[in-house]
Amino acid sequence: MTQLDKVLYTARAHTTGGRDGASRTDDGRLDVKHSPPGTPGNGTNPEQLFAAGYSACFIGAMKAVAGPMKLSVPADVAVDAEVDLGPITGGYGIAVRMAIHLPGMDRTQAQALVDAAHKVCPYSNATRGNIGVTLTLA
Repeated sequence: MTQLDKVLYTARAHTTGGRDGASRTDDGRLDVKHSPPGTPGNGTNPEQLFAAGYSACFIGAMKAVAGPMKLSVPADVAVDAEVDLGPITGGYGIAVRMAIHLPGMDRTQAQALVDAAHKVCPYSNATRGNIGVTLTLA
């Protein structure tokens, strides 16, 4: 298990009701209702939140490693993330696919940037060896 050298930030959320409930962060910046995946409810679900969180974090990781690599991340960088939910032996699991858009960037440099970001991104480090993560340049 990886131990943090130092805590830089702690996110706090209070959730009630699970997939039919709601979550709210302690600072009030996030206040969402939940609905189970594939239902007509009016809320989001944990898989959607994971897709949004991982893709945002991955863009941040690309920006963090770009400078030392002497690369520039395009202003219109984008990541399309998909999180699959399905049965595994003894329970349920997820898998992630992310299409990374780095418009106008040389493909070799873009791939090097994605590879470097995948090494430092907290979500990548948390999921590595635990779930399937597929990264492609779009």
